[in-house]
Amino acid sequence: MTDNSTYHYISSIFLVGIPGLQEFHCWIGIPVFLLYVLTLLGNSVITVTIRLEPSLHQPMYFFLCMLAMTDMALASSIAPKMLCIFWLEAHRIEFNNCLTQMFLIHTFCIIESALLVTMAFDRYIAICIPLRYTTILTKPLVIIMGLGSVTRATLMVLPSPLLIKRLPYYTKDVIHHAYCEHMAVVKLASANTHINRAYGISVALSVIVFDLVLIATSYVKILQAVFRLSSQNARSKALGTCAAHVSTILVFYTPALFSFLTHRIGKKVSLSVHVIFASLYLLVPPTVNPLVYGVKTKQIRDRVISLFFPNKKISED
Repeated sequence: MTDNSTYHYISSIFLVGIPGLQEFHCWIGIPVFLLYVLTLLGNSVITVTIRLEPSLHQPMYFFLCMLAMTDMALASSIAPKMLCIFWLEAHRIEFNNCLTQMFLIHTFCIIESALLVTMAFDRYIAICIPLRYTTILTKPLVIIMGLGSVTRATLMVLPSPLLIKRLPYYTKDVIHHAYCEHMAVVKLASANTHINRAYGISVALSVIVFDLVLIATSYVKILQAVFRLSSQNARSKALGTCAAHVSTILVFYTPALFSFLTHRIGKKVSLSVHVIFASLYLLVPPTVNPLVYGVKTKQIRDRVISLFFPNKKISED
């Protein structure tokens, strides 16, 4: 019987980056850098605009501000290390730092999903029972919903690194990925990982199914209320207030579902394609969200123009 003391636990992990495309890492780093800069810039503009403009101190925009801050945190948990890999050849990451990155990435993803649910609830109240909007969505409730999103995500993700810490890691230390993804880290363990795999899948499925069901329920109720309106103009206006949110939902969940399915059942999908989509899933939505809300939401668009271009006349649409 071999004594485990003869083995040495690995202290760091080697992140390959994008397998098969290592020679293009220098060029791949350019769009990653641009996406990261645009994420920080766009979401900072949204956050500052909402903070400085009293007319935007409403639940819908408070949730949007939370979403913007979550987007910046999510991008910051992945992009800097990716750029170190692509541009500085700094592939190594300390094992505990890898677990921290994994925890942050999955936590912020679940927070973002929860915020999309709260924003759907906000639109449901605003359209279906508008006369009670201000009495239902009070500032204390908005704060509780925001803290609830963070608490749920933390409690759901925290067991993952704790379960990983109990596993022995002796020989394998190479992850064919650009960041520390849960299943990729679990596969390095020199032990049975059924519990880790089952927990990871159950968390991912429960979040996706539960949140999508709540969002779908909200929009079914919204559509029922909208189609009961007699005025075509009123219908268009009501649906217009949901356009930015629906776009954000599609941008977030579509690549997320694709990445999840290719990782679990897409055996014929090349590893490089999987890593690229898994990375885009984390980098693109935070970049696109402020653009979507800036274009689709007139109140945001007008306030950004008035704050940053005070001499420009705002059109009255």
